[in-house]
Amino acid sequence: MTDYGYSRIADGSAPLGMIVLQTDETIEGDLRRMFPIEQPIYVSRVPSAPEVTPEKLRAMSSHLTDAARLLPNALRYAAIGYGCTSASAQIGSIQVAKLIGEGAQTGHVTDPLSALIAACRAMDVTQLAFLSPYTADVSDRLRDALDKAGIATPVFGSFNEANEASVVRIAPHSIVEAAYDLVARGGTQAVFLSCTNLRTLDVIDQIEARTGLPCLSSNQVLGWQMGRQANVKTWLPGVLGRNVL
Repeated sequence: MTDYGYSRIADGSAPLGMIVLQTDETIEGDLRRMFPIEQPIYVSRVPSAPEVTPEKLRAMSSHLTDAARLLPNALRYAAIGYGCTSASAQIGSIQVAKLIGEGAQTGHVTDPLSALIAACRAMDVTQLAFLSPYTADVSDRLRDALDKAGIATPVFGSFNEANEASVVRIAPHSIVEAAYDLVARGGTQAVFLSCTNLRTLDVIDQIEARTGLPCLSSNQVLGWQMGRQANVKTWLPGVLGRNVL
């Protein structure tokens, strides 16, 4: 055997991390679209049940630290995102950040709930039309968390689907029509499409054009918040991407 010396390359920009649900088929592709191709993004998965219930969402809390530990541990992350809107409300954003921070080195931890609140405050939005794929018992906790943050959801609609494999296959035109119907009822300043597994990025501009209101979605606001925290430029659809720094 011949031994060789080697030179070390310098580390590039600080990477981003993501904790993605085992059942999620959407968020990884969306993140790759929102961030520059040269931005390092590392992903770990957390066990999640095929059926979405409050109890099963809360159960993820016992796996978050281990999932964070499975990210490359020689790195310090500019930001780590947790990819579940409803579980962020069930577990609590503060607890999510604590659990992920125990498993990986990072300057920031965010989730779709805390990112949505930040985006609404940046846009001066206090009244949301809220569209969820899930049953009402799952969405109630999320709506309560928004209400405590000063963001009301007076108009609420759902596809009433508990199975994640079905959620990801909800057709784009169904999302557009439901969002339009909710906004048409009046009394809101923006519409929110909840769930990281819902395919929303390609309908946001269409919904905004049809309703005349800003449209926010779980993956869009999460990418926006992670980009701000990491000081990385992002591509985002809709008013959020065009006007909010």
